[in-house]
Amino acid sequence: MHIAMLSPIAWRTPPRHYGPWENVASLITEGLVARGHDVTLFATADSQTSGTLHAICPRGYEEDRSLIPKVWECLHISELFEHAEDFDIIHNNFDFLPLTYTGLIPTPVVTTIHGFSSPGILPVYKKYNGKVFYVSISDADRSSDLDYIKTIHHGIDIKQFDFQPDPDDYLLFFGRIHQDKGTLDALNIARACNKKLILAGIIQDQAYHEQYVAPYIDNDKVIYVGSVGPVERNRLLGKACALLHPIQFDEPFGLSVIESMACGTPVIAFNRGSMPELIQNGKNGFLVNNVEEAIESVARIKEIDRATCRGHVERYFTVDRMVDKYIQVYEMILQDRPL
Repeated sequence: MHIAMLSPIAWRTPPRHYGPWENVASLITEGLVARGHDVTLFATADSQTSGTLHAICPRGYEEDRSLIPKVWECLHISELFEHAEDFDIIHNNFDFLPLTYTGLIPTPVVTTIHGFSSPGILPVYKKYNGKVFYVSISDADRSSDLDYIKTIHHGIDIKQFDFQPDPDDYLLFFGRIHQDKGTLDALNIARACNKKLILAGIIQDQAYHEQYVAPYIDNDKVIYVGSVGPVERNRLLGKACALLHPIQFDEPFGLSVIESMACGTPVIAFNRGSMPELIQNGKNGFLVNNVEEAIESVARIKEIDRATCRGHVERYFTVDRMVDKYIQVYEMILQDRPL
């Protein structure tokens, strides 16, 4: 099977630190190559893969602000579709723009919908519903207007995450500094519990950061470490007594939730979006409805068995499981295709 994997170009694939869509595209690519499939990864020129790299854009436009995103996105996407006949299947991890090429080619296209940035993008998905095969990343993130071939939860490379049975006493916030992610609520939870809080992630909303987050950073009780790479991520997640995930939106998935549990660290998350699909309340973390319930859960965190957290990921959220399910989708599509 010759597969074209279309990754976004905001960041390198795999990302150096932040870049969740690029991360997933990389994990699927490497898993497919390891199983002997012929995969061409369409990504930035500095990307790394054991497959074949096909690149037009030199670097991620978030890493080189001299690159105009729309220009390079057009060049990147058109490059793949102009070579569509070379592939048995195209796997789009790039959101809705590539869908607009699919009526012009015979090659089947699988699109992993990594989330809807707003209801305003739905008309594009609706137009190509039935022509493109949609995969949802959680049941919670499905639109009733669309047909889906499967829900496939993200998996992680569990070898990158060491199990830590004996954590330190700090709480961790690991994600974008943005209202959607509830950074301010994480600060309030930690302060009420009188626990140290480490914040890790890119500052996506500078005004929010300056108003609600920066005044509390004292490098003692509240420490901001910025965006971290895999080694530091592994250490920070593993040594935390809990990950705070007080999201203010219906999150399609939560990679940091899975990564935290892989290290044995339970998650206290607001019960929205995909969280009930990832967290079994009282077993590998707590699903809460507000700051007050989160504070109560911090006091109960030692009730959670850290080995159970790790085991849950090993059972349900590995790369192998994710890749197997994508291969099933590819095979279903190619089997039903007229010769």
